[in-house]
Amino acid sequence: MPRVRIVHTTEYQYSAPVRLTEHRLMMRPRDSHDLRLLEATLWITPAGARTRWAHDVFGNSVCFLDWRGASTKTLRIVSALDLKHYPVMADLPIDPSAETYPFRYAGDEYPDLSRLIEPHHPDPDRQVEGWARRFLRPAGNTPTRDLLIAMTQAIKSDFTYEARESKGTYGPLQTLAQKRGACRDFAVLMMEAARSLGFAARFVSGYLYDEALVDSIDPMVGGGSTHAWCAIYLPGAGWVEYDPTNGLIAGRNLIRVCMAREPHQATPLSGGYIGRTEDFRGMTVGVEVTVGDPPTPEEQAAHARESAGAVVPQEAEKPLEVVAELPEAELARRDPVRPKPARAEQVCPEVDLTTS
Repeated sequence: MPRVRIVHTTEYQYSAPVRLTEHRLMMRPRDSHDLRLLEATLWITPAGARTRWAHDVFGNSVCFLDWRGASTKTLRIVSALDLKHYPVMADLPIDPSAETYPFRYAGDEYPDLSRLIEPHHPDPDRQVEGWARRFLRPAGNTPTRDLLIAMTQAIKSDFTYEARESKGTYGPLQTLAQKRGACRDFAVLMMEAARSLGFAARFVSGYLYDEALVDSIDPMVGGGSTHAWCAIYLPGAGWVEYDPTNGLIAGRNLIRVCMAREPHQATPLSGGYIGRTEDFRGMTVGVEVTVGDPPTPEEQAAHARESAGAVVPQEAEKPLEVVAELPEAELARRDPVRPKPARAEQVCPEVDLTTS
């Protein structure tokens, strides 16, 4: 039951003032039995954006920002999450009727799952299906859990991971042919392979952080990144998450933010600007993860004494959702992330941040 705090910072720089169009954010996870959201805060620069919240067709929380034509040379969005994570077991019990493959989904579930079972990419020569059938036993039924674990681990071991910061996702045939890709490409390959066998699958976007932070006794700060994986629906167990990039099943160091039928429906941040192409100077992205309970006031005071009086005052409790502008000095104090350079699209700063 680790306490996890995530600070996700995105900053765009322009050489001349540009007019911002509406931006769409998917950075707030949905509270559930395995993830309890304690606090979610947004800091937006420039200030004055009209904020609107909505649930999309999948029930994900979406924030829309509209500056109503305001101009700026800098757009900075800082999302801070404080949550408790209750990782599910990897060996969740499966309904006896689905313990071995093939099986059929129950009649009352099939109508809701049918669109998630259909393959979404053309496979005229059934190459993806052929690859998926490698994991079936040559004779008799195959244990369902073993089948999906083998598929997850095969992508981890047989394919080469490469970070790709440009927008878009490879189709499964391209990933299969190249034997390489980013996390979102591997997620789509596994989704389509599972769908070709009749499983319901969906895309998951969220955060990945260092596994070493999970079992730390003392609060630890470490690197994190936006990440993508997939979930397969298994009767009795429900939606079970598989991370083919890292060979994880229901990984303890995965924080789910949103789930969708296809990757483009789960983009963490998208938007645009009105201005010249050459006005766009660049984008920086940083994710920092802290695991462990925050220090008590007494522990803070002791740390301050050890640090020769370098006291950082404790922040007051903030409301669940805040959109406000803070001075740069204050933002720097609250956000110690060192952003790493990232490439963005020209003309429009819509980016697919699920690149790790």
